[in-house]
Amino acid sequence: MTGPRRYLVILNEEEQYTLWPEDGTVPQGWQPTGFAGTQDECLAHVDEVWTDMRPRSLRLHVDEQVR
Repeated sequence: MTGPRRYLVILNEEEQYTLWPEDGTVPQGWQPTGFAGTQDECLAHVDEVWTDMRPRSLRLHVDEQVR
């Protein structure tokens, strides 16, 4: 008997998060964040760390406009 499926939390260069099966190959352009767990654990982690849903490039552009 196997336990619940495990996932990695991965991040792209735009600092967008997603879950990926732990036993899968991480897609090009994405890298593991170091967090792994069940789907619920990973989603809770993403909710905690991904506080600004805008892509990194948009955040930087807006920050430049404000200065």
